[in-house]
Amino acid sequence: MESGNRASAVDDVVRQIRLLIRERGLGVGDVLPSEVELATMFESSRNTVREAFRTLKAYGVAESRQKVGAVLTDQHQDAMRDLFSFAMEISVDAFRDIQGYRRLTEMNLFDVLAERITEQAVADMAAVNVSILTAQNAERASELDFQFHRMLVDGAGNRTLSETYGMLKPVIQRLMLAGKSQRLTLQTVVSEHSDILQALRDRNRIAFIYHMDRHLSAGLEFISE
Repeated sequence: MESGNRASAVDDVVRQIRLLIRERGLGVGDVLPSEVELATMFESSRNTVREAFRTLKAYGVAESRQKVGAVLTDQHQDAMRDLFSFAMEISVDAFRDIQGYRRLTEMNLFDVLAERITEQAVADMAAVNVSILTAQNAERASELDFQFHRMLVDGAGNRTLSETYGMLKPVIQRLMLAGKSQRLTLQTVVSEHSDILQALRDRNRIAFIYHMDRHLSAGLEFISE
């Protein structure tokens, strides 16, 4: 019961802080009142206010800065993406769901890419692709892998699509991390990327879809049932 009351008190302070932000028209970079001031304003304890700040920080709404205090931030989407990625179990079903989403987006980009893509853009993607082979570790290799595909999505020139794809970055990178510690896997990834780029250069729709589909299925062998 005490735990429930405390949680309710913290939630109430969070609600009041959000209301305060709206009433004062505060924005990113603005400083919130101190713990002491808020405790007095809301007739609450400093511990409750401190817990409320932690909640705001977890949601990417505020952060603590030395000699300044609690500052409003705009990291809500990043916080939610990281939380989702951390909580998501990497299973066969999760792999198929995420790669299914990628099929619906990346595999259907050919027509617009064939019309919009430039030789320079293809060359830039090729450079990123080659750098995967010299990545310092598996994490860096998966980051470069994601960068390659993000450049492909960005090439379509659809901001909403790019933003949506970017929101899934932590999750997609976790899938891409599978098997990246093996040299043979890196070589395979680079080779498959090269096939995709060649299909774009040739404006070959069938080859693009074939190589993309094969590529998106490749990592399944590293996911446990």
